Amino acid sequence: MRRITTRGVIAISFAAFVLAGCASKTEVEEPVAEVAPVVVAPVVEAPVVVEVKRPMVSGGKISVPAAGGMDGMEQLQGLFYFDFDQTIVKRAGHMELSKHAMVLKDDSSLRVRLEGHADERGTREYNLALGERRANAVRAYLVAEGAPRSQIEVISYGEEKPVDGGHNEAAWAMNRRVEVVYR
Repeated sequence: MRRITTRGVIAISFAAFVLAGCASKTEVEEPVAEVAPVVVAPVVEAPVVVEVKRPMVSGGKISVPAAGGMDGMEQLQGLFYFDFDQTIVKRAGHMELSKHAMVLKDDSSLRVRLEGHADERGTREYNLALGERRANAVRAYLVAEGAPRSQIEVISYGEEKPVDGGHNEAAWAMNRRVEVVYR
């Protein structure tokens, strides 16, 4: 029998090492569970029906959608009062008149008549002219706020249609007015 020397053992070990390194190494992969692809369907929303509220005219008065997007309607005030022998629109009516101007500007189908009135003091002719000047002052305000002049008619009744038939300052104050009447 042959004796294996140290050199031989080293040579055999080296050969085994080289052969082991050259051997193909096969890795075992973990099985991966197949996942079905995720299909994202487009979201189809139901159409949103938005009811746009329009101004409504009834009995010469106009109601508009309430401010702030709240439900309901708000009726615009249609009486504007004047001091004795004056044609200046009082500051207290400016905000309401601006709302009327906006409504007229937004809806070209609306027509408005401004009816000027005076109290019983003065001659009939003077009061007719005063009522007309008052109605023209309101029209000038509306036009300045953007309302089309073509949608506004002016008429004066002077002292002919009082709302209060009394003969005192309280009655006269109620009769010095311009009425906004929608048609």
